[in-house]
This record gives sequence, structure tokens and C-alpha cells, in this order.
Amino acid sequence: MGLPPLPDPAVVLGASASSWRDALGAVGGALVASGATTPAYTDAMTAMVEEHGPYIVISPGLAFAHARPGASVLRDGLAVVTLASPVTFGHPHNDPVSVVLGLAVAEVGTHLESIGAIANLFNDASVTGRLAAATTADEVRAIMGVTTA
Repeated sequence: MGLPPLPDPAVVLGASASSWRDALGAVGGALVASGATTPAYTDAMTAMVEEHGPYIVISPGLAFAHARPGASVLRDGLAVVTLASPVTFGHPHNDPVSVVLGLAVAEVGTHLESIGAIANLFNDASVTGRLAAATTADEVRAIMGVTTA
């Protein structure tokens, strides 16, 4: 499966966020706008951070937001949000965050493939900075090696 497609509504560049909750709201809103999830999924992503802490900040400047599959996931989806000003999630080494990925998977069995594909992509330390500097959705898709549909 690799990474799900990244349609235009799932890419938000230069979003304004004053807190990690706002940043998750932006990426959740992009998942909703793309038709992948309902707003309840955004709440679930926020609850994961409230419960487990800033574990989603997986490398310097990058947060990888997700929650469990469930009724709030309409189809597999990926969203990318870059922030106009980085925000702090409370991670001891990888704050502040300037790029937030959102991943929604409809079935439990497929999420490990998507997570593996994201991990492989971000093995290249330059990817986060290139995404943060991207000015178009097409540029984001080219960096990530994904399609629109």
C-alpha cells in the first residue's frame, strides 16, 4: 500500500497555529477536507497526545499525528500541514514542530505499511526542511513521492 494519495485539500501550507492543539486541528481539518475522516478523528488524534505525550514528534521539526482506525475514518488518508511559525509539542529533543503529517487508515492491517513508508521517507533528514519550505501541493507530493488520487 505505501502512502495514501495526497489530494489538494489535504495539503495546507503556511498554516497559523499557536499551540500543538491548533496544529493537530489544522492537520485534522485537512483530513476532513479531503474526505478521509470525520471531525471525530481530529479529536482522537488530540486525545492520543493528551494520553501518551508528544511521542508523535518523531524527528526534529516533524510531528506524525494519527489515531486508531474506527468509524471516524472514511478511507485511508494522508495530510501535510506546514506551519507559518513552529509550535512546541513538549518533546525534549525534536521541538519546535514546523511540519505536521496526519495519517488515517481504515483497517488495522494496513497501518504498518503506511507507517513504514513514512519512516523510510523521513530517514532522509532533509525531507522535513524541504516540506517546510514547499510552496505548492505539487511540490509536497513530489518530495513525498505520492499522487493526488
